[in-house]
Order: sequence, then structure tokens, then C-alpha cells
Amino acid sequence: MMTRLHPVRARRVATVLAASAAVLMMLSACGLVSSSGTFRPASLPGGERPLEGTSIAVTSKNFTEQVLLGKITATYLAAAGADVDDLTNAPGSMSSRQAVLNGDADIVWEYTGTAWQTYLGETETISDPQQLYERVRDAERANGVEWLPPASFNNTYAFAASSPTAERLNVKTMSDIAKLPESERTFCINDEFYSRADGFIPMLKAYDIPLDQPGGVPSSNVTMMDSGVVYTSTARSEPCNFGMVYSTDGRIKNLDLVVLEDDRKFFLPYSGCVVVNTGLNDANPEIAELMAPVSAKLTDPLMQELNGLIDIDGADPSDVAYDWLKDEGFIVPVD
Repeated sequence: MMTRLHPVRARRVATVLAASAAVLMMLSACGLVSSSGTFRPASLPGGERPLEGTSIAVTSKNFTEQVLLGKITATYLAAAGADVDDLTNAPGSMSSRQAVLNGDADIVWEYTGTAWQTYLGETETISDPQQLYERVRDAERANGVEWLPPASFNNTYAFAASSPTAERLNVKTMSDIAKLPESERTFCINDEFYSRADGFIPMLKAYDIPLDQPGGVPSSNVTMMDSGVVYTSTARSEPCNFGMVYSTDGRIKNLDLVVLEDDRKFFLPYSGCVVVNTGLNDANPEIAELMAPVSAKLTDPLMQELNGLIDIDGADPSDVAYDWLKDEGFIVPVD
């Protein structure tokens, strides 16, 4: 028996096919193929080795930002004298998570929103980043992991428009979309975001432009496509004025997209945090001390830039991590 799809799910446009080659190039340039298990040696500027004799396994999920953060962590802690096992680029979100919970890995970067909804199964919306961090940190201690203070970036969901379109429509916030004619309320999203409990349909409702309701957004204004094609389609403003993006993605800057303010605080914060096995953290407080200034430097614009070096320029995550740590004075080359 053939299953009938919702009109939004069934709709595929020619732009997806036309851009497929570009997507393949984008994926092949993301620098993930040979990045696992390697990082460049370095030392701390003063030659100190506070973690000498400590074995640390660093893991990560298998997308650009995660591998980059894993390489930064592995490179820096190894420079501090640790014996680092690089387990970055683990397939799937749960494999890196499970590795830390099982004791097969010691450190991973995680996002507060992911932990709150996916790992802890919570449904309450907490828009304050610090409050969400504290709730996650406290709950996760029962799982044997310690969440170090969040970095200065928030890799959350967002919507963007091309600079010319944002200027033409005079939109700066998500609420501004409701002021536009219905014909201009056009969106590009991926399947996963459409089906999420905190995704597209609840978002439209929160901004008073509900799907297929009077004064809202008709299904014909919504195009489903792969995430990579969303960026290029949004940059062309065809077939959509507004596309779903991740707020630290390097393509935002490269394609000159304007991210709209989530002025009603619909999206959960996804603050990046170093998550450490509790035993290792308690035995080595130096890890938190070392990672704190690194985390503080990692802002949304910086992550867009560093991610772009990998996804767009084709740089290896290990090299991007090493160069950034060196440029910031965290490490120096090994003689």
C-alpha cells in the first residue's frame, strides 16, 4: 500500500537536483575523511606539562564543528603533557556519548540543548543559556560526567536570508516575517527539522504564522531539501526567502547570509561545553583550568570562520585547530 505524504514532505524542486553536485563537493571538502586519530604535536608556551602522566581519550561526533573542537582539545591537552588518544569523528551522536558514559573515552564536546532534550528527555523550554547549562550540569552528574562552563558560542537552529532579501523585505527578527505578505513567507528546511517536536511547525505557531492556517504559512510555501542545499537556495532566494541554518556554520559568512534574531526565544540554547568523565575531572582539576580560556575565546563568529576553513576551503581540522591555538598563544611549535 502506498503511503501518502504530507504535501510539504512530498514537494521536491528542481533546485535540489541542480545543486546536488555542489552538495557532494561540500561534503567531500568538510575535512573529515582522514582527520580521525591525528593531531599536530605542540607544547605550552612556558614548557609546562601539568598533565604529564595522565592518559586522556578525546572523542567527538562526526561533523565538522565537532571534529574541530575535538582536535583543539586533543592538541592542547597533549601540549600540556597528557598522553592523548584521538578518537574524534565517531559515527553518530550516541556513539561518542556512549563512549564517555561507558568509560571508553574521557572527554567530548556537547551542546546543552542536545543533552536537555535528547539525553535527558526533558520537554521544558529554558531560554536562558546559563540556567539551562546549570540544569544540564546538575542532572548529568548522576551519569558520571562533569559539564565544564560553556564556551562563548551557541550552535542553535536559526533562520537566515540573503543580505539583499533581508534588506528588500526589511527583516531583522523572526517576528518581522509575520508582517510580510503571505507570498514572501517562503521557507527552505530539511526533513529532520520539519518533524522535530521543537522544530518548524511549533516555531511557526510561536511566531503567529501557523502552518496551513489563515494568516500563516501555506504548505506550498515550504520546500524540503538536504541541509547543504538550504544554504545555497537561501543565498539565491530561490525557492525561498528564509532558510534553516545552524548558527555557527561557516557557510553563513561565506554566502553573506543574515541570521534573523529569534526575538521570542523559541529555540533552546545549544551552548558548547567540554564534558569530562567525573573521575578524570576530579583527579585532574588542571583540565578545567586549561580549557576555560580556550572555551571563552570560541564565539559564534569565530566558529563560523573556523568551520568555513574546513567546509569551504578544504583545510584539515587538525591544521585549523593547531593554527588557531598557536595564533592565540595557547601553544608553541615543538622544537
